[in-house]
Amino acid sequence: MRIDIITVVPELLESPLSHSIVGRAIKKGLVEIKVHNLRKYGKGPRQQVDDYSYGGDAGMVLMVEPVFRMIEELKAERRYDEIIYMSPDGENFSQAAANELSLKENIIILCGHYKGIDNRIREHLITREISVGDYVLSGGEIPAAIVADAIVRLIPGALTDETSALSDCFQDGLLSPPIYTRPAEFNGWSVPEVLLSGNPKLIREWQDEQAIERTKKLRPNLLPNDLDL
Repeated sequence: MRIDIITVVPELLESPLSHSIVGRAIKKGLVEIKVHNLRKYGKGPRQQVDDYSYGGDAGMVLMVEPVFRMIEELKAERRYDEIIYMSPDGENFSQAAANELSLKENIIILCGHYKGIDNRIREHLITREISVGDYVLSGGEIPAAIVADAIVRLIPGALTDETSALSDCFQDGLLSPPIYTRPAEFNGWSVPEVLLSGNPKLIREWQDEQAIERTKKLRPNLLPNDLDL
C-alpha cells in the first residue's frame, strides 16, 4: 500500500509517521508513506501557494494551480483509488472507513491549511472528504496522521498479533469491554472473577455483556435500534 500526503507543513508529519506501529510497518515494507511539500509548485521566491479569497472573506486560501500540478504529477506515476481531502465538513471518519481504506492500494491525502482550499479542487480532483470531528484545526496534517495511523494498523503484519485489531473499539459497532492485567489485586481493587476462571465461554459472554453496557452508557448513539437491551 502507498499513501501520499500533500501538505504545506511537512514537518508536522515527521514524528507521527516515523514511530510506533506506523514506523515499524514502513520499515517492514508493508506500507509506503510519502509526504510532499506543496510549495514545490509555489510561485515566486516565497513559493506562494495561497491567496486571498474572492468575495473579500478573511483568511488565506490554498490556490488551485499548485494542488492541481502536484496531484497530476502523482497521478502520472500510478493510479490512485482515492484522493482524500481532510476537511471539517467531510464525512465523519469511522472504523468502518478505516477498514475500507486499508484495502486500497494507493491513496492521496490532501491537507488543507489556512482558510481552506479553492473549491474547484474539491469539485474536480477530490474523490472523498473526511473529517475527524466537528471542530476546526490549523491544518489537515494532524487529521491526515490520524487517518494514516488508523489505516496502517489494519494492514496484515503491522501488528504483532493480527487478531488484536479485530477486538478494537467499533469493529463490531460497540465499545470494547473493560480490560485488566496483572496483578489480580492491587490496592484492594480486584479483577472480575470471571476473567480468572479460565472458561473462554463465560469470559466471552461477560465481555459481550460489558461491551453492550458500556456502549449503552457512554455512546448510546452507536446501538442499533433493534438491539434488545
